[in-house]
Amino acid sequence: MVKPPAYVCNACGAVHAKWSGRCESCGGWNSISEDAGISAGPAGKSLGARRGSRMALSDLSTPEAAPPRTSSGIAELDRVLGGGLVRASAILVGGDPGIGKSTLLLQAAASFARGGLRAIYVSGEEASAQVRMRANRLGLKDAPVLLGAETNLRDILTTLEAEKPDLAVIDSIQTIWADNVESAPGSVAQVRAAAHELTAFAKRTGISVVLVGHVTKEGQIAGPRVIEHMVDTVLYFEGERGHQFRILRAVKNRFGPADEIGVFEMTGAGLAEVTNPSALFLADRDKPAPGSVVFAGIEGTRPVLVELQALVAPTPQAQPRRSVVGWDGARLAMILAVLDARCGIPFSGMDVYLNVAGGLKISEPAADLAVAAALLSAREDVSLPSDTVVFGEISLSGSLRAVGQTENRLKEARKLGFSGIIAPVQSSFGSAAGPGIQTVPDLTSFVGKYFGAG
Repeated sequence: MVKPPAYVCNACGAVHAKWSGRCESCGGWNSISEDAGISAGPAGKSLGARRGSRMALSDLSTPEAAPPRTSSGIAELDRVLGGGLVRASAILVGGDPGIGKSTLLLQAAASFARGGLRAIYVSGEEASAQVRMRANRLGLKDAPVLLGAETNLRDILTTLEAEKPDLAVIDSIQTIWADNVESAPGSVAQVRAAAHELTAFAKRTGISVVLVGHVTKEGQIAGPRVIEHMVDTVLYFEGERGHQFRILRAVKNRFGPADEIGVFEMTGAGLAEVTNPSALFLADRDKPAPGSVVFAGIEGTRPVLVELQALVAPTPQAQPRRSVVGWDGARLAMILAVLDARCGIPFSGMDVYLNVAGGLKISEPAADLAVAAALLSAREDVSLPSDTVVFGEISLSGSLRAVGQTENRLKEARKLGFSGIIAPVQSSFGSAAGPGIQTVPDLTSFVGKYFGAG
């Protein structure tokens, strides 16, 4: 009996009995495609009906050495990888089109090759001549990197087995097709099969494999989410194409901390690493201005100072506009509601614009107090002192909650010449305690102390 085909959503992985234009699970449009299923084996027997060999077991106290790492020579990339490249690891790198993924990985492959590793760069989107043109522009033509242009998975694996490199870069996973899967390249079945084969190949041979992945319009890596579970490390390359800053962020890392970031600057000669991102994000900051507040944040293990900019203006529209770049729009709505309900400061009838300078995306709730300060500064036309940084979490009751790694935030602020600190009263400053620290218990006290209201 022939099993009917299954249809899988490329966005969320939900399985449907028939094709439809909209996925009922995630609401995505035109994201459902046919999935070639995996057979149960010879004669339709399941795996449980066939006996295998017994696996070796060990307890938690069994000693095991930490995986050896190889430095790339690019400090920002090593930081995001957790200290360097781990042998036999599978890494998935995603990002918007034109953001610089291929440039970054070509530079990384060249740096690893110059450091003694045997590196192969396989492009499924460009011809070898096009990759060489980019290498010439980046000044990498003398790097001992082997190039290949191929999309057939079987040919790629055969070549890698014969060449036995230390590092293989596959650009991109959506262009690779397996000839044993009956679906088009880029489909759920093809992407899943190619990612599985390449990840298993990395574990079996000890070759580190880097996969480039396209992203959807929502910013997620295209294809089934299962490929993010297969690999060891998932990196996102973020930034605005019209802006020179690029952020490489680890959202999953089995060999290091997740949420670590590396900062790069796009130049005419490629990507240049930024060793002090706080100074770069604040380099173009003007004199104290209403709506401008410096936030001391933490990205992974790195303290980062960034400028938050707010603009509040009256609007004749019945529905005021709320525009946010680099932060969570829902959290902005929450802070506006708390300011109205707990402090008596309404923003109805006013357009509100919030921007994180430099193209950085902030997700931690420690930015709540800095956002509130920027909004109040813009609304009341009052500037905070230029040497002051702000951080703290706001609760729905209007109280302020302490945030983690306060000591590291203060050290970074003082290193860049900021002497004033505004933080919740419960904060623990440790060895960084000193003059210039001002604490507030709740949002009402903060508003009354710095903006003469509340």
